[in-house]
Amino acid sequence: MSGVLRRGAPRLAAAGLSIALRSGTAETQGLAHLRTCLGQGQPVWRSGLLASLLQRGYADLPAHQELAMPSLSPTMTQGNIAAWRKNEGDAVNPGDILAEIETDKATIEWEAQEEGFIAKIIKPAGSKDIAVGTAVALIVEEEEDLAAFKDYTPGAADASSAPAAAAAAAPAPEPAAAAPEQAASSGGSWPAHEVLKMPALSPTMSMGNIVSWQKKVGDTVAPGDMLCEVETDKATIGWEAQEEGFIAALLLPDGAKEVAVGAPAAVIVEEQDQVAAFANFTAADADGGAAPKPAASAPPPPPPAAPPAAAAAAAPAAPSTPPPRPKAAASGGRVSASPYAKRLAAEAGLDLAGAAGSGPGGRITAADVQQLIASGGAAPAPAAAGADAAAGAAPAGGYTDVQVTQIKRVTAERLLQSKLTIPHYYLTMECELDSLLAARESLNLSLAGSGGKLSVNDFIVKAAALACRKVPAVNASWMGDFIRQYHNIDVNVAVNSPAGLMVPFVRGADKKGLLAISQEVKELAGKAKEGKLQPQEFMGGTFTISNLGMYGIKQFAAIVNPPQAAILAVGAALPKVVELAPGEFAEVQVLTVTLSCDHRVVDGAVGAEWLKAFKQAIENPYMFML
Repeated sequence: MSGVLRRGAPRLAAAGLSIALRSGTAETQGLAHLRTCLGQGQPVWRSGLLASLLQRGYADLPAHQELAMPSLSPTMTQGNIAAWRKNEGDAVNPGDILAEIETDKATIEWEAQEEGFIAKIIKPAGSKDIAVGTAVALIVEEEEDLAAFKDYTPGAADASSAPAAAAAAAPAPEPAAAAPEQAASSGGSWPAHEVLKMPALSPTMSMGNIVSWQKKVGDTVAPGDMLCEVETDKATIGWEAQEEGFIAALLLPDGAKEVAVGAPAAVIVEEQDQVAAFANFTAADADGGAAPKPAASAPPPPPPAAPPAAAAAAAPAAPSTPPPRPKAAASGGRVSASPYAKRLAAEAGLDLAGAAGSGPGGRITAADVQQLIASGGAAPAPAAAGADAAAGAAPAGGYTDVQVTQIKRVTAERLLQSKLTIPHYYLTMECELDSLLAARESLNLSLAGSGGKLSVNDFIVKAAALACRKVPAVNASWMGDFIRQYHNIDVNVAVNSPAGLMVPFVRGADKKGLLAISQEVKELAGKAKEGKLQPQEFMGGTFTISNLGMYGIKQFAAIVNPPQAAILAVGAALPKVVELAPGEFAEVQVLTVTLSCDHRVVDGAVGAEWLKAFKQAIENPYMFML
């Protein structure tokens, strides 16, 4: 959370009124309050103090701070409040746990950074899909200020002052000088577009540096494509595209420093012929002069003062007509589809003629194509079936709807993206385990007194790390214009948790001993199952292992975990009779493993070389000591 207002928070006394600063209100509201209190005194408007105060809002409540939903993982855009650890009226100190937040990766504890008292909880426990930056609670510095928030309703103060703000702001051109960046706007009219803003790529990131753009103006962009490399407060991280289209403008150059999170960075459009229209587009246009992508038959926007909670409560009763049905493309006519949707359809061999589109004007989106693929090529049914019809189609035995967690939702999106965009191929090999099992038994006997115990999976992690060291081309990622080979070997281990699949990683696995790997894997797996993994324990890794041997699975193929280039699927160790010499047979324990590779990064011969190195290490565990 951002800081609680310090003691002596700025207050403006005028005409016997006291106005406390409050972050997050509109500038026009602040103008309205100041005009009312000061009678539009021109010298006051131009004072340096008030010019800075105009960048913040005012309310008649005591000094307080809105606590906004934090970004607790690099890819987090929204979160769920699993539980509040603090109640209204409770004291808060640095390091206290405010709430448990379910992100797209795990359930993470949200820690307080400063002291104060919880004045109001805006979003109760169980609130879902709260956008990052949305106010979830209020905090005050003084305990005696708590009573003023007893009947507080989010946005109520804003709503009451909004008309006055609108009326007072109209005849006064002077405040425009407080925002000189608007003067730089070209004032143009732009086709439908979306402004891409600097993302929060780490929980503590407030600004970042643009190292280099991987896309240039005019380039096609698809979900998962690398837009640019961003240097955060933690590391240099690739910024992945979430939508499809074409780069129309880059608002920040390579090497741009200290760019605030949320600052406009680029512009994306749906059609390539729209790119030229943005030749003179500036960051000022993105801030104030840009028109967002219009939605089909979009209703007028709600009043700015309407609080999110009130809008959500009113949503069920708002529509007077049913939502528009997806429109089908005319048979034999031009198919209206996004570039990425057309590409997906071509890869899947689908004809989009006659397919229904859910986008503006019946435009077919990538989601529509993915639905077509999932349904075996049949056109998706219109999404306007009523609840009664859906209930009538239910099987006689009924069914149970299982709530999808944030982790499950994001995992599903990334796995689908991986299968649709990564050219997989698979290599399978058998490894004899008798030597490994004998070594494991001997080592466990020596560890019995200390409580340590090695598993077969610990040997597999070590063998995979050694194979990555020997064949570094597999320990790599596809970056669009180049392949990045990592010097560190961090092995992810897939763990099934109540919230979904997690892949924490063992950092520097090639340099660690078996006992250290065993202890670390056990600790990470325990945290994953309890939902206590920290972002730095699962955000990263260079190679992944998925082991289903404990379930008796003989062999399977796993989906590559992007942006990695390979994943090893491990089955169960099963007895098999092999011929040692002509006429001489023996029963041995055999482990079947399958390596899934991204063919853009790992050629078939390279993948085979990696498996050979893995087999050599598994069948000769003394190599672990080298």
